[in-house]
Amino acid sequence: MDQQFEAFVFATLLSCQEPQDVIMCGPAAAAVWGMPSIDPWPRVVHVLDPDRQMGPSRYIRPRGGAPVQPREVKGALVTPPARTVIDLACTGSMENALAAADYALREKLCTRADLETEAAALAPGARGRSVCRVLVDLADGLSGSAGESLSRLVMFRANFSRPVLQREYRDELGLIGYVDFDLPGLIGEFDGKIKYKVPPTATPEEASTIVWEEKIREDRLRRIKPVARWTWSVARTPGALARLLISHGLRPLPRSTWFDLGERPAS
Repeated sequence: MDQQFEAFVFATLLSCQEPQDVIMCGPAAAAVWGMPSIDPWPRVVHVLDPDRQMGPSRYIRPRGGAPVQPREVKGALVTPPARTVIDLACTGSMENALAAADYALREKLCTRADLETEAAALAPGARGRSVCRVLVDLADGLSGSAGESLSRLVMFRANFSRPVLQREYRDELGLIGYVDFDLPGLIGEFDGKIKYKVPPTATPEEASTIVWEEKIREDRLRRIKPVARWTWSVARTPGALARLLISHGLRPLPRSTWFDLGERPAS
């Protein structure tokens, strides 16, 4: 669906009278940058129009906002990565914004400082300002996928301990693998995979060998620490992931220890 929406974005852009002057923002810019979306992509293209001079059309929606120095990507003008992420946080869900922020940091499209600068530029009382402050602290380039981003957000909201991401595990045989979430007394794996993927070009025999080796690695992991695995359906279902982690012995804390929002200067 990501590629379909990106194609829709470019087709819509070409329908504009002067496409070379249009600056795309929000989900449209996110798609061009390659950022993932947890929520369904919209059926419109948002464009930056600070003075709201561009009238609405069937597929184009003007959006206000501070002027920005656009970036050219694939021949189109889009908001810079950090601005795009903050726009998503201000106008959409935290789930989408965190997945995009993690991706932007992981792919080195921007830095945490860039995100902080964009968040600080929001006017006092602006929609999403408090959400953006939390987003900047939660964003982590070590997150390996949108599903991992969503899972981490669930852990944060449920007041579980902040996990260590992509921690390396070894035993007497050497490297076992890198786990998605290292938690107190528990290893968490989204989508049931350690970081050993089956290449799309693998033959059935090669795929079978890789899967067997992954099972052996999981057995090695379990000799060190219990392993909890979950899929998209669990991560998306309210309360399901929290119940799963609790069933594996993890307990929510009385208060969040991920960061302290009370010691920040006003911005």
